[in-house]
Amino acid sequence: MSHDSDPARSGDSGWIGRSVLRVEDDRLLRGNGRYVDDIALPGAVEAAFLRSPHAHARLESVDVTAALAAPGVVAVWTGDDVADLPAMLNKEELRTPPGLAELLDPLVRMTPMPLLARDKVLYVGQPVAVVLAENRYLAEDALELVDVRYAPLPVLVDPEHALTEDATRLHEDLPDNTAVAVATRVGHPEEAFAGAHAVVSERFEAHRYVASPIETRAISAQIDPYSGRLTVWSGTQTPHRLRDAIAHTLGLESAMVHVIAADVGGGFGQKGILYVEELLIPHAARRLRRPVLWREDRNENLTASSHAREQIHHIELAADAEGQLIAVRDRITVNFGAYNMTGLVVPYNSLCHLLGPYRVPNVHIDVVGVLTNTTFATPYRGAGRPETVFAMERAMDRLAAELGIEPEELRARNLVGPDEMPYATGLVDRSGRPQTYDSGDFPELLRRAVEKADVDQVRARQREGARDGKHVGIGFAMYIEATGLGPFETARIDIAPSGRVRLAIGAPSQGQGHRTSMAQIAADAIGVPLDVIDVVGGDTEATPFGVGTIASRALVNAGNATHRAGRLVREKIVEAAARRLGVAAGGLDLSDGIVRAKEPGGPSISLAELAGKAPLPGTPEPTDGRHGTEISETVHFRPPGFAVASGAHAAVVEVDEHTGEIEILHYVVVHDAGNIVNPMIAEGQVTGGIAQGIGGALYEEMVYGSDGQPRTGTYMDYLVPTSSEIPDLDMDEIFNPSPMNDLGVKGLGEGGAIAPQAVLAGAVEDALRPFGVVVRRGPLSPSRVHALIRTAAGT
Repeated sequence: MSHDSDPARSGDSGWIGRSVLRVEDDRLLRGNGRYVDDIALPGAVEAAFLRSPHAHARLESVDVTAALAAPGVVAVWTGDDVADLPAMLNKEELRTPPGLAELLDPLVRMTPMPLLARDKVLYVGQPVAVVLAENRYLAEDALELVDVRYAPLPVLVDPEHALTEDATRLHEDLPDNTAVAVATRVGHPEEAFAGAHAVVSERFEAHRYVASPIETRAISAQIDPYSGRLTVWSGTQTPHRLRDAIAHTLGLESAMVHVIAADVGGGFGQKGILYVEELLIPHAARRLRRPVLWREDRNENLTASSHAREQIHHIELAADAEGQLIAVRDRITVNFGAYNMTGLVVPYNSLCHLLGPYRVPNVHIDVVGVLTNTTFATPYRGAGRPETVFAMERAMDRLAAELGIEPEELRARNLVGPDEMPYATGLVDRSGRPQTYDSGDFPELLRRAVEKADVDQVRARQREGARDGKHVGIGFAMYIEATGLGPFETARIDIAPSGRVRLAIGAPSQGQGHRTSMAQIAADAIGVPLDVIDVVGGDTEATPFGVGTIASRALVNAGNATHRAGRLVREKIVEAAARRLGVAAGGLDLSDGIVRAKEPGGPSISLAELAGKAPLPGTPEPTDGRHGTEISETVHFRPPGFAVASGAHAAVVEVDEHTGEIEILHYVVVHDAGNIVNPMIAEGQVTGGIAQGIGGALYEEMVYGSDGQPRTGTYMDYLVPTSSEIPDLDMDEIFNPSPMNDLGVKGLGEGGAIAPQAVLAGAVEDALRPFGVVVRRGPLSPSRVHALIRTAAGT
């Protein structure tokens, strides 16, 4: 991908827009990272959780007598032992924005999760007891001595069956298994369908899979014996929310809890929510008056950490004779698993991203989130967008086939144009405001993708026929992504006496390169060299207020907070220098960390001299009562709306009809994320997203049996792609700066993961067109592809 300068970016003299090498990588590559498991707390005990082997059962008894007597065991707790602690709710994620509540009146039912199961278990992997011992090995040994008597109950795995009247209710205080429900309508869809020239109606499924980060979840906690203050280290994406949840659970003031997001080996949304373990470990540290550590093993991560993606779409498209879309209807069923953890986040993301870059005047979308006896589902990179893009783009391919129009041409005829920006869809966005695309050039995205994919060459190859049973196909998929979710993010900048700059932000990094990209923003805003900036993220002491790194929001929110704080600090530096040098502020300039008079030969002062030198050694800088001596600033940036990123993917594949194997011959991605702060980091983010998307498209699936037992609980069964399965990517980008923020940036961390499932399904279907194959779900494993061919051929 070319990273040449673009007129939309900052000037060549600044740091923004330059592919600066990531400053964090040297430490991490040398093995000097500090993950939770690396933080040695003297005298720590370790925790291990006893998890339910049943998907649905009553707890008749839990006997821990033998476990308590086991070597090295410090404590064993059951649900009765922590019954005085409130059940867990992801309150912030479950909150419905007032505007959305007023306009659509969605149903959102709360399902508090007990910290340890008491009356019954609702999924395989639910914590039933916790053992705390001198080390993990002894704790695991003691787990085997806990005697639990279960009375199995009927199991629900199919979300559509869970909605029927005769389905067993998971939560007996609820009237049915509906967790959330919301519907919206634009125009007159019924009339539009009745008068349409062509209608396609399909059922598409997005299958369940898991974020599976390299570092599994981990948390440690200890109490300060003097102050009673609790310090928690966690791999969380949302340290401030975790701090507040711990304080609420334990009955503490938030100031008595200090959360530090250590180095994190990937989050992808799975570490962006609350878990009961994150509340129990701090509780154990307070109760035992000893440090406590817990980290999950891989089987726990695959079966008991949050899952994602599982949706069913009953989608219909209506078009006129020219292929113009006139209406869309979709009934979406989202499998929430056993608990409602994040409310409308995923279902509503699916709803308001369904239309993508297309102009659709009449719309009816109905979404329901369903409770089943499976592990709870939460956002995973893309958070409802890959699922809905899969349904919409697959439906576009089916409509193209119905009308006899090439897939790329059908898309081109329906794209919103750049001259229509800002474009109102008629829907309501996730914040409760009218949904508006702030900027973009969707036709140019598609034009470049089509050109790079060389459609004519692919069609010529198809006319030649299969070679040794290998068929070539091409697919296209487009998407939009509303990025920069609020409500705010914090940045604080302090100038140290040494002249170094400390930037603290509320958004932690899980590999996004914040220490580099945020430093670039600060360096430009202040006028200092990049190497004097130290970035701290995810420490609730450094920034008392923050939200976190989720929803493609860090650059938009923390980046703009950094920019504004940097500009204010720059003003303070120049004003302080003006007082020191006796020169009017307007006559000074700040660059490379030195304030200079604009007049040739005028005085100058370095930032270190300004911030650290006092008139006499050991004495403070005198003040006049109006000007402080500290140079610092804190900004809470609140976005006025979403910055809409977009992209077009194209893929050329070769499918072996004998084995069902798929080879990706060419993968094209063209994206628009507004102004780019660090092109190299941006390319890495897009590449990583595509790799995870390819994993979901071709390899990964969390399979459950009808008994609620996960069948893919290890890497022997759950297939994660390696670098050898990911092709070289043909990348391009366009730049449409967002008017929603000062920097003109849009989020891009999730964008790469949104389209791969759809584009590869379309390419495989195109390759297998001679057989009449229709791809309605993934992953497209060799066995599934081979079965599709056999079924279509009637063999």
